[in-house]
Amino acid sequence: VQLQASGGGLVQAGGSLRLSCAASGTINGIWHRRWYRQAPGKEREWVATFSTGGSINYADSVKGRFTISRDVAKKMVFLQMDNLEPEDTAVYYCNINTKWKDFWGQGTQVTVSS
Repeated sequence: VQLQASGGGLVQAGGSLRLSCAASGTINGIWHRRWYRQAPGKEREWVATFSTGGSINYADSVKGRFTISRDVAKKMVFLQMDNLEPEDTAVYYCNINTKWKDFWGQGTQVTVSS
């Protein structure tokens, strides 16, 4: 199964983007759906989690600005990003965590200009 992330782009500060992540097939045993990001010269950092039980958590840096959601039937995960800041510039990765392994998307570039 492959994960395909899309929706990145160039946006001015204060703008919005909506990232999507689609799975090419069915993934069983999902525990968490997550978004991560990696800025140039920095380590990959966690952004948001949508757990199968329904709990949702965000990194403090994005809380109140980003919203993670899912469409189970369509096998998709979304990240709505509002009020973007230059510090949000990074490659964003979707991740699906199961009891057996992690699946990663290829990443989508988000660039926020000041």
